[in-house]
Amino acid sequence: MGKGKQFKFAENATFGHVLQPTFEEVMGGGFVLKGRWNNDHFRREAPLVLELGCGKGEYTTGLAQLRPERNYIGVDIKGARIWRGASTVQEQGLMNVAFLRTHVDHLLQVFGPGEVSEIWLTFSDPQLGKDRKKLTSPFFLERYRQVLGPGGIINLKTDSPELYLYTLDRVAEYGLPLHEHSADVYGELVPRLAPAEQAVLNIRTFYETMWLGQGKRIHYCRFGIRPAEDGGRP
Repeated sequence: MGKGKQFKFAENATFGHVLQPTFEEVMGGGFVLKGRWNNDHFRREAPLVLELGCGKGEYTTGLAQLRPERNYIGVDIKGARIWRGASTVQEQGLMNVAFLRTHVDHLLQVFGPGEVSEIWLTFSDPQLGKDRKKLTSPFFLERYRQVLGPGGIINLKTDSPELYLYTLDRVAEYGLPLHEHSADVYGELVPRLAPAEQAVLNIRTFYETMWLGQGKRIHYCRFGIRPAEDGGRP
């Protein structure tokens, strides 16, 4: 392991806003913040928003600055990536942000039923040829349904036309409410939005900046999901 990573891992351990539960804590049902994030960590009641596969946490911290009335958690398994977002939180004194180092697959072990208000999927691996691993596959949509409360929202922002179209197909297949979508965020969608909504979509991650530099178009969709109590498919 390089010295850079060693430093980042060591500093992560000093941050109160970085949670790194062990595999045993997560899978053994001993994660104490499950269902209690607002009460025990943020110590205030506010809508809870997740960025899954948050990488360097640009969206997590960007949203937290734009909408301080909400609580945000960036979830990723890569500690060296989380360090960048966690450092931003420390530097800017953001009180409404946490980072959780765990696998996205473990969502049901770390969040309680209906605890989450909104989910962001920003530049997720499109998992070409591996539909079950896509973060908008039925496997994951069912997990989102269980942790999202009434009126819960999922946002996908991606450079992958394949993941974008796959997601729209799942939305149509399950009859989910589609609130917004565009195959060209900056060329078609952002210009027609209100300033507050423009600011949200204008947050750019490290990877998005790279893809834009390569001339790629950015795709976006925002959709709802059926409440868990409805039964059946998402």
